[in-house]
Amino acid sequence: MSKKTLLELRDGIDILDKKIQLLIGDRAQLAVEVAQVKKASDGNSVFYRPEREAQVLHSITKRNDSLLKDKDMAYIFRQIMSACLALEQPLSIAYLGPEGTFTQEAALKNFGHSVSTLDCASIDEIFHQVEKGNAHYGVVPIENSSNGVIGATVDMLYSQNLKICGEVEISIQHQLMSANQSQEIKVIYAHSQALDQCQRWLSNHYPNTELKSVASNALAARIVKDEVSAAAIASEAALSLYGLERIAKNIEDKAGNVTRFLILGKEDIPVSGEDKTSLLVVTKCESGALFDLLEPFKQQNINMIQLAKHPMPGVKWGYLFLIDIEGHKDDKKVKLALAEVTSRVLKVNVLGSYPVAVL
Repeated sequence: MSKKTLLELRDGIDILDKKIQLLIGDRAQLAVEVAQVKKASDGNSVFYRPEREAQVLHSITKRNDSLLKDKDMAYIFRQIMSACLALEQPLSIAYLGPEGTFTQEAALKNFGHSVSTLDCASIDEIFHQVEKGNAHYGVVPIENSSNGVIGATVDMLYSQNLKICGEVEISIQHQLMSANQSQEIKVIYAHSQALDQCQRWLSNHYPNTELKSVASNALAARIVKDEVSAAAIASEAALSLYGLERIAKNIEDKAGNVTRFLILGKEDIPVSGEDKTSLLVVTKCESGALFDLLEPFKQQNINMIQLAKHPMPGVKWGYLFLIDIEGHKDDKKVKLALAEVTSRVLKVNVLGSYPVAVL
């Protein structure tokens, strides 16, 4: 069998592209019909279903036997699903701005690019925008593999009533940039966490340079766009977005630095099959209180993914525990464990059960 010519191969690709385009169009039509059925049965229907999307993406990766990596195949379908969902209900997503932050990157990774994003100046504002209905969902950082739990997010989870409906992880790679890399750098702007994550590199390369903490790395990039002799630590996206020049690449002290983000909404999420549940627990101030908290999960053979101690807002020397466990709050074993824990502690707040991150 003779090999195909380049022209024949390109013609074959064109034919397949037309078929793919028609099939995507058929999928979009079905999505519209789904929306019509939902609206006819319930005017307050929820169109974004993270448990359904997680199931679809899991199925896509499991049946993928192509040359494409599982993650790449899932990403393609993530964008198709995003475009189809926009036909059902255009979504607005609140994130920690300005444009070009890792939080915006997390929002787009989770929801796809067919959503509108609302940049917020603080984590508190993200919660408030979702609570007031100005955004359908919010995206907030919850923990970093180098720095641990994000205190501002835990404080808001404790004081607000929003539900966690999803999670997404972003690989964090910091770039040093400025408007003109030939100029001497006298000050470096960045978020406080970015300064911490690049501390050793900065002390080796810029030991005498002033470091200034700002609300976000993207804000740092926006500042140095118009400031002489200033540099910013920010993302690859911010580098191109603000038209800056790279001074140094991937300056984080630890390779494999990852930040986990939470998706916030108002509704409970049904079982997806691969779920996680997050809790805030206030224990009694007595001997054995931590053992009393942990024992029920051990008895039910439930894996505890995270246990983080955090100061209780407004209570001197008071603490709460942020806990992540495997399973959904409606699972029998989880129900039994939570009931027992509730009887042993002062307070249990189930923040939400949600699908484990696929992408």
